[in-house]
Amino acid sequence: MTLKLGIPKGSLQDATIQLFARAGFNIYVSSRSYFPAIDDPEIECMLIRAQEMARYVSDGVLDAGLTGQDWIAEHEAGDGRTGVVQPLADLIYAKQSFGKVRWVLAAPEDSPIRSARDLEGKTVATELVRATRAYFERQNVRVNVEFSWGATEVKPPMLADAIVEVTETGSSLRANRLRILDTVMESNTQLIANKDAWLDPAKRQKLENISLLLKAAIAAQGRVGIMLNARRDDLARILGLLPALRRPTISPLAEGDWVALNTILEERTVRDLIPRLKAAGAEGIVEYPLNKIVM
Repeated sequence: MTLKLGIPKGSLQDATIQLFARAGFNIYVSSRSYFPAIDDPEIECMLIRAQEMARYVSDGVLDAGLTGQDWIAEHEAGDGRTGVVQPLADLIYAKQSFGKVRWVLAAPEDSPIRSARDLEGKTVATELVRATRAYFERQNVRVNVEFSWGATEVKPPMLADAIVEVTETGSSLRANRLRILDTVMESNTQLIANKDAWLDPAKRQKLENISLLLKAAIAAQGRVGIMLNARRDDLARILGLLPALRRPTISPLAEGDWVALNTILEERTVRDLIPRLKAAGAEGIVEYPLNKIVM
């Protein structure tokens, strides 16, 4: 059994390869090839732009792939039907952060345009053409939606009256003196499968395993493990300091009046917490990184 897996080429490529590494799959990309090597003999990888991934997975060229909800919606809008691929997992990560991205409607700061309705009869530039047209149809606003090949932020006001563009932080829009008017849609990365591949028992099992490990890698992002020893007399005070993902594991030590605690914490809390744990009587405090958390 060989699973043909699409890796998104472009802005999501590095973040995706890093996520797979944390999940236990090492992917090796060559600048001269669109077929990265992977240290799993049951997987063949191919670099495909996220914009095209849903089409190739739907058509069976690929068994599975990673792409955004935005490009799935764009493909389905062109195909005229929904549910053309099998969704397997929400993987909330992006090129700059572990969060969702937004496609927003934006216009120049000094423009009189304040809402979608102000764009009646005007031109909007975007790469997300079909989903943008569907948005304006829901608003009952007639606009001319033009495809943008890139550098969309610089097009208003000379080449377009407004744009629909993807953003994580909004910094690029602000730098180009654009004001966000509305959110057209939110998006995050999805692991999707071809429906025939999903019906194949061996491929389905492989996809379920990959999905489990990728979700576990995302769950571990920003978290660390903490181990420490404590006297039983200090246990209640120490437990009161631990905002754990689950209740700490408490194990007796050879010395009857001592126990060991093991728990998972948000990494950003640890620098303030460790001194407080020490002051509360904890000893042998060890912080360790996490690659995966299987819920």
